[in-house]
Amino acid sequence: MRVTFLGTSAGTPTQDRGLPSVLLEVDGELILLDCGEGTQRQMMKVGASLGKRMKIFITHMHGDHIFGLPGLIQTMNLINRAHPLDVFGPPGIRDFIEQTTVPAMCEPAFELEVHEVGCGEIFSSRNYSVTGAWGEHSVPNIGYRITVGGSPGRFLPERARALGVPEGPLWGELKSGKQVILEDGREVKPSDVLGEPVRGISVVYSGDTRPSDGIVRLADGADLLIHESTFSEELRERAMVEGHSTARGAAEVASRAGVKKLILTHFSARYPDAAFLEEEARTVFACTYAAKDFETYELKT
Repeated sequence: MRVTFLGTSAGTPTQDRGLPSVLLEVDGELILLDCGEGTQRQMMKVGASLGKRMKIFITHMHGDHIFGLPGLIQTMNLINRAHPLDVFGPPGIRDFIEQTTVPAMCEPAFELEVHEVGCGEIFSSRNYSVTGAWGEHSVPNIGYRITVGGSPGRFLPERARALGVPEGPLWGELKSGKQVILEDGREVKPSDVLGEPVRGISVVYSGDTRPSDGIVRLADGADLLIHESTFSEELRERAMVEGHSTARGAAEVASRAGVKKLILTHFSARYPDAAFLEEEARTVFACTYAAKDFETYELKT
């Protein structure tokens, strides 16, 4: 998995930082996390094609995270995008897209499906899965966990037969990690018929939130946590009131969740250099880095 930061500013862009957006590349497919104004230009600068297979996951309905969507859709129209596009986000995202594209005569000429989602399983495919959890912001905010590869474990048919699970759809549900109930009322758990789980790569993106138990649980054991760090510790009280995190607060989340690496983003424009925020976080969680626009990280199993 390749992770590229397209915009790392909070609220307003700066000369060096675009508005929030993170791009993941997974087996030839693009996953866009938030879409701040000008995201399509940032994608062009890193060589990411707007015509490729893509899914977009929006954390919340604040302008700095969504105002890039109408422009992105219009640009996709102009390049004659053929692939369908799925957009996932909290309630309100469907109306926003309709009300900004139709009056401007840039409604999508390609297939666009909008999914209003919340916590729990959001998307699953052969290559990756996405789950969500509510953060704690001034409006509903969804943090996302993207897991690439891995599996609940190899299915053991002999165990299923021994437990009386008939071959067919119930086997498929158990293989996908779902519990089933047999005709006689007995419950069979995936762990009853699966071998050792195979670990994948997991990236968690917090969106905008104060330090949250929900994000801690979502990020449990993740390879990478991308967490907002709007303020320094001296503004901790303001951060809590506004539903944001300090660098130290983000580090505390990373430490509690037991992640491997923390990358800070969503910096207030009052901090032209985020290096001291990185230092602040490292007093709690050593493996911390402050993101910069166009920086790329590679994650491998």
